[in-house]
Amino acid sequence: MKKRSKKVKKGWLVGLAGAFVGVVLTLVAVHFWDRSSTNESCAVCHVHDFVEESWKKSSHYNNPSGTKTDCAACHLPPKGTFAYVKAKASMGIKDIWSFITKKKENIDWESKRDLEHAVKIVYNESCKACHVNLFPAGISDDGISAHLYYEENEKKLDLQCISCHLDVGHYNPNYSHAKMMGVPRPKERGDIYAEPASVTSFANFKEQIPATDIDIPMIAIPGGTFQMGSDKKDGYSQPDEWPRHAVTVSPFFMSETEITWDQFWTFYAETMSEGRTPPESVYANNGRIARRMEARRLGQPSDDDDEVDAVSGPTPPFGNPDQGWGMGDRPAITMTYYAAETFCQWLSLKTGRNYRLPTEAEWEYASRGGTETPYFFEGKPARFTSKSLRNKVFGADTTGINRYAIYAVNSRNRTQEPSRVKANPFGLKNMLGNVLEYCSDWYSADAYAQTPDGAVDPKGPATGTEHVVRGGNYAADAADVRSATRAHTEHDAWLRTDPQNPKSIWWYSDVKGIGFRIVCDVPADVVP
Repeated sequence: MKKRSKKVKKGWLVGLAGAFVGVVLTLVAVHFWDRSSTNESCAVCHVHDFVEESWKKSSHYNNPSGTKTDCAACHLPPKGTFAYVKAKASMGIKDIWSFITKKKENIDWESKRDLEHAVKIVYNESCKACHVNLFPAGISDDGISAHLYYEENEKKLDLQCISCHLDVGHYNPNYSHAKMMGVPRPKERGDIYAEPASVTSFANFKEQIPATDIDIPMIAIPGGTFQMGSDKKDGYSQPDEWPRHAVTVSPFFMSETEITWDQFWTFYAETMSEGRTPPESVYANNGRIARRMEARRLGQPSDDDDEVDAVSGPTPPFGNPDQGWGMGDRPAITMTYYAAETFCQWLSLKTGRNYRLPTEAEWEYASRGGTETPYFFEGKPARFTSKSLRNKVFGADTTGINRYAIYAVNSRNRTQEPSRVKANPFGLKNMLGNVLEYCSDWYSADAYAQTPDGAVDPKGPATGTEHVVRGGNYAADAADVRSATRAHTEHDAWLRTDPQNPKSIWWYSDVKGIGFRIVCDVPADVVP
């Protein structure tokens, strides 16, 4: 009996000791679990230079109320949820692994500031947990409109707070969420010209915008016949590129590069409407101008000649449309198709020549530069792409393509100046990559099936809902910057977070890598 009693006591002692150890280990684990969410703990792995400084300059630290928002409050879901535990565990493992295996100097920290990355590490639920009242005292009318739009469309459009408030956690001097004031000043380039360039022969020329020192280099593209589209057997070709068919295009001039910020701001400074002109009036007046320009191109009289006022240009954009990447010679981006068309109308009126967006056939012909291969330079998509399993494991061979195209591998997730690349055989830069470029054609997946073989100067479908865009952009894979790659605008999606009513007809809120280059018709008195 005594032996049994001793065993029971011993069992209780072992159990109590185990429970005590368990409680201690639990308390230790909870302590370290909580400690691992402190700012100091986060800073052990997140060693990029600007993280603490930019946090202390942000409104989440430097604000009139004196409230300080810590790392975990934004970068983890609210506490007490399974999502919090899951996110903390997965992000912790990833951060530790990156800290051990990656070198700080090899990480592009600037790209981590971009919205595409931020939406992956900031949680909407956490924003709303702190900002319970979206209509606090002192909020502006624009703020009320924006937050009403958010409340009505959060679920339907998958809106996130960070889409509009990107710098509240880490201040970025290159970011702004306010209407742009004034006009960015193009850098001085030389003498101011009093009149446009004289074009007397079919040769390259510089279009000098009257009363400015800004010019647009134009390249003479000889007419010819080429095989448009791709063969079904070509690697990475898509159904909307089939069937490959012969197309003849007439000679034309095309801008050497995508329209730059300096060139676009010159147009903006002269035509900006500052919101005073209702959209319907802008459409009506610019529509009359467009009809007059088309009649002039065709050598026909126009009933609109006596009704045309000056071109009405863009309203001021919200924020910095260059995304803080820089202006100057970088391609102008985020403008709508309508804004690009209006730029052409304005330039036509300024110079007396017929400027327009290229047709899809003209664009592909110019991009190929006389070649019939996937790119105008040597190499195949299978060699350059990051999509294939082999290249994912062993790395893609980027020899060659890096010299001619700005794409996902070499762009640092932003546009680059045209000086970064070499020209194609026609002398055009950035035909592949950098930014998507508008074409005048309506998009249709079966457009090529509807185009007769041997067509001359085809203009695409007569109607449609989206326009063709070509060339891929800075975020595209190498397989998606082939000369034959087709894509189209996504008008509604590209205005997803624009809370204005009506939405802007000039600027997109949800796409960055979109721009345009222009074409000039050969004057009637010039022989190609």
